[in-house]
Amino acid sequence: MATLLHLDSAVFSEGSMSREVTAAFVTTWREQHPDGKVVYRDLAADPLPHLDATAVAAGATDTLRGELAAELAAADAVLIGAPMYNFSIPSTLKAWLDQVIIVGHNAGAEGPVAGTPVTVVASRGGSYAPGTPREDFEFVQNYLEKVLSGMLGLEVDFIVPELTLARSKPEMAELIPLADASRTQAFAEAAEKAKALAARLAA
Repeated sequence: MATLLHLDSAVFSEGSMSREVTAAFVTTWREQHPDGKVVYRDLAADPLPHLDATAVAAGATDTLRGELAAELAAADAVLIGAPMYNFSIPSTLKAWLDQVIIVGHNAGAEGPVAGTPVTVVASRGGSYAPGTPREDFEFVQNYLEKVLSGMLGLEVDFIVPELTLARSKPEMAELIPLADASRTQAFAEAAEKAKALAARLAA
């Protein structure tokens, strides 16, 4: 029985592209794993505290950090909704990362969670793809790839719905066709990646 750890961090519960795509991923995952388990954390609705000196000193013996680390270690796969806020990740997701990464316990290429596949839905209102004017402002994929793979040894994959503000910003109206195409592709990738991951874990 495979376990999926699902984290959402978008502030809005309705109208959030990252939440919609992670939900689609989970739906396909459940279809492939009807007897499987999904552990869900809504980091916006139930935010974790920022890391403090006491928790750092306690490490894995800290009740909360130990719980989060054990939750991650028990997961066969991880799904993270990570919308771009002010060019970076939501602070609630950063708090989870700070709490769950424990040097000397689960960090490192040979750590207990190394190799666990993680799918990140990195939605953004504009486009920060290579070749676009704001390419240098992209700190979501760059950061998460480095911290998840570099600190925890996770196997990181991305789904990137872009231009999510096109229908709400008049100045972006000409980009609506591209936004719709990106949305369609994101949902297709969610289904495809969930199926592929389910098959891989079942093998």
